[in-house]
Amino acid sequence: MGRLTTDAAVSPSDASEERPALIALAHAVEPGDPAVGRLLAEIGAVDLLHRVLSGRSGLRQEEGLRARLRSAGVDRALDRALERAGQCGASIVTRVDRAWPTQLAALRGQEPLALWAAGAADLRLLALRSVAIVGARACTPYGEELAHRWSAELAERSWTVVSGAAFGIDAAAHRGALAAEGTTVAVLAGGVDEPYPRAHAGLLARIQDEGLVVSESPPGEVVRRQRFLARNRLIAALTRATVVVEAADRSGTTATARVAGALTRPVLAVPGPVTSPASAGCHRMIRDGDALLAGSLDDVVAALDLTASAHAGTRSAPELARDALSPRERLVLDALPARGVVGLDRVVSGACLATGDALAALGLLVAGGWVEEAGDGWRLARAPRA
Repeated sequence: MGRLTTDAAVSPSDASEERPALIALAHAVEPGDPAVGRLLAEIGAVDLLHRVLSGRSGLRQEEGLRARLRSAGVDRALDRALERAGQCGASIVTRVDRAWPTQLAALRGQEPLALWAAGAADLRLLALRSVAIVGARACTPYGEELAHRWSAELAERSWTVVSGAAFGIDAAAHRGALAAEGTTVAVLAGGVDEPYPRAHAGLLARIQDEGLVVSESPPGEVVRRQRFLARNRLIAALTRATVVVEAADRSGTTATARVAGALTRPVLAVPGPVTSPASAGCHRMIRDGDALLAGSLDDVVAALDLTASAHAGTRSAPELARDALSPRERLVLDALPARGVVGLDRVVSGACLATGDALAALGLLVAGGWVEEAGDGWRLARAPRA
């Protein structure tokens, strides 16, 4: 793996060649570049790298890519890249590795080429059960306290909290998860060895000890304005749902929420005082239907499809699912006694429905696991499905 051949006959499908090519390209390509993503899907990383180095890629940014590859010293050898990753305690994960989070494929041509993950945890496993908690840097005490508390409670329920390590809500989310002795992942816009903001160097060191610090930029890369937006898409794609605690009307936080919504992941926004500019973005997303209202952690749990009846103060999954039944089905369900079997006549009378409507509703309730057939009648199921 120390050297990269430039023989054009190398098969792009060979993972042993594809992996170093992806790592090399990740030193040059801007995160989320759609033009590179399209070409990569067509010809693979090995051919793409060869074409860039030989001036045959057809990409407008080819000259800049070639200059970056040579400046990084990875156009021929990857030893330097591996050495730098090892020096900051990071592993390099590419899309051909088993440890790659498969949900990143939802980015459709804008997924990272490689990720640097500093820490001892497994990124793929953490991402499978993760929630993004994001929000304003200039947050209020209300937002900071809520982000800390909800993150701690999610961590206690074995959810990984993912955020961007920024001031304000992000830092509160990370600290909340750590306070509950849970796991948290910080996704950076620069290299994993470049703490940003600098004031969070200690926080990031602790996250690395107990969770992961992740970036798609190689070590040594400093943050750039455009890479914050690229970082936000990564947070949205890695996680099962995105919770916005506070956000101005136009902000990077609302951009994260838009990406999550485009990926059909649940987006929840926490309401605040109507006079608070820090909550204006949350209120707009709720008003426009771009986010669900998160009035409590139970709303987040419901969006994650958790059965949380074992937790105090949490509604059970059957109660939440009941809200999705049609009015006719709820009438029939209410007509069935808590115990015992009843016939069709009693269901028709109790629900005040026509016989055909009652039978149709009973059929749907049986299929949904709410009701069981028993001889010539029906009874409530012993364990309704969520």
